[in-house]
Amino acid sequence: MEALLTSRVVPVQVPFRKLSSFSADLSCLELRRYPCRRGSVSIMNHPLVHPVTASVQPLRVSALGHEGNTVPSKEILDLWRNVEAVCFDVDSTVCVDEGIDELAEFCGAGKAVAEWTARAMGGSVPFEEALAARLSLFKPSLSKVDEYLQKTPPRLSPGIEELVKKLRANKIDVYLISGGFRQMINPVASILGIPRENIFANNLLFGNSGEFVGFDENEPTSRSGGKAKAVQHIRKGRLYKTMAMIGDGATDLEARKPGGADMFICYAGVQLREAVAAEADWLIFNFEPLINSLN
Repeated sequence: MEALLTSRVVPVQVPFRKLSSFSADLSCLELRRYPCRRGSVSIMNHPLVHPVTASVQPLRVSALGHEGNTVPSKEILDLWRNVEAVCFDVDSTVCVDEGIDELAEFCGAGKAVAEWTARAMGGSVPFEEALAARLSLFKPSLSKVDEYLQKTPPRLSPGIEELVKKLRANKIDVYLISGGFRQMINPVASILGIPRENIFANNLLFGNSGEFVGFDENEPTSRSGGKAKAVQHIRKGRLYKTMAMIGDGATDLEARKPGGADMFICYAGVQLREAVAAEADWLIFNFEPLINSLN
């Protein structure tokens, strides 16, 4: 999720096939209660989903002026082939959608959230402030989030399942690090075979009656610079020698720092953020180069 980048963004048209039907077994719905200043809150997980793989049309690299880092240097290629852990952004990387925008649209507040996001992009706004402001515009209830998950399967980026499968086969640990919500990311992790403990994301909080009461401010990804801190936390705890971050936005790029990711791979298969792409160690428009490099 990258709503606050002020540089030029080049969108990619993403046609996709719709499922004729989608159902979920509510008996598998998992409710977990947490303490909150306003009383107990419930965090909902929905493990049973069926994905839709989107079809992304590649951009013409020559028209964008980033030919240099579309071919990795030997150093970067060696890092990738010896990586011990890979962290993925979710929105516009693992999935083709921006989760909060899609949920807002489903709740009937898509236009209002989009307008606020457009205003936020005009200046420097802390991530936590932007997240709180947009959520306050539609305040999704537990029942509304559950309905959204039933009717809207995850739309995965082409090739992501194959890449994650390849990484796991090579004994490379995979993490999902997102400014989005666990309720919407847990199903994606289940599809890709990524354990829940390898997810770093935000939590929507609900009251006893299922009403929206906010988001968990203790999650590192709920604040500016949170993704970088999450990667550093992972590296410190697991003692990885080499780590990579793959994403589309500035907050993903920030994860490449001492004690964090050794390399940043910019995925521009959904959106190309030019300022981010220019700073990437490797710019890709699909996941094939990463898959082939692991063979």
